[in-house]
Amino acid sequence: MPIDAARALAADPRQGDIGWDHKDIQLYHLGLGAGLPATDPDELRYTLESKLHVLPSFATVAGAGMAMLGGLGQPGIEVNLAHVLHGGHSIELHRPIPVKGRATSSSKVAAVYDKGKAAVIVLRSEVADADGPLWTSDAQIFVRGEGGFGGERGPSAKEELPGRTPDRVEERHIREDQALLYRLSGDWNPLHADPEFAKMAGFDQPILHGLCSYGMTLKAVVDTALGGDVSRVRAYRTRFAGIVFPGETLRIRMWQETGRVLASVTAVERDDAPVLADTVVEHS
Repeated sequence: MPIDAARALAADPRQGDIGWDHKDIQLYHLGLGAGLPATDPDELRYTLESKLHVLPSFATVAGAGMAMLGGLGQPGIEVNLAHVLHGGHSIELHRPIPVKGRATSSSKVAAVYDKGKAAVIVLRSEVADADGPLWTSDAQIFVRGEGGFGGERGPSAKEELPGRTPDRVEERHIREDQALLYRLSGDWNPLHADPEFAKMAGFDQPILHGLCSYGMTLKAVVDTALGGDVSRVRAYRTRFAGIVFPGETLRIRMWQETGRVLASVTAVERDDAPVLADTVVEHS
């Protein structure tokens, strides 16, 4: 059987050392579209080393995706990578991410769910430095054709949006070269750069990384609903509901509630086609 859930869950975590500095942070922020206008004081917090803060979604690229690669190589997990989709992602911040750091990442399979025609594997990465825990990151990996093994279906992450007008609506344009810049942070999948590869995968052109949309959305929430204070973010989760292409525009609708912001993200040019759903930013 390609997925042996019991064996995968019982496997020892994989340990590894990761490190980053201001250049990694600045490159990640630029890949999200930060720096426009270049001299805007609010944007300099993302691009100028003397004023730098760290957007919490940087946790998804620190160590260049070690959790996902390590998890898919765990005992009990033998899947066809062509059937693998990144279904959702969540991060929990234990304290603000420093501009420069060295840490240890411990990665494991945290759960395996049976969705009938597919399996969902939750790959968890726990990252800590000398001062203690920094963040916990969960990648929900959807594997087509691997369900039906009799496991639990797992919890529903569905978030019902309020039946009122959004408190904020922000639009964020995706530059034509944005996927090329974002991939320098560690996701080298040619689907996001090579037109011929994209066509083989069924797309007319390369698509934007889902985690780039994820980071762009968090930046929009921080810059508007949270007054630009990245340290207020406690947790952030989403489900990848659809694709978006470089050159398109994200429409980010936000509903503010006590201690959290709900968001819906769509592609403007394709009649508000869904991009991110069940999106929640928990904050102080």
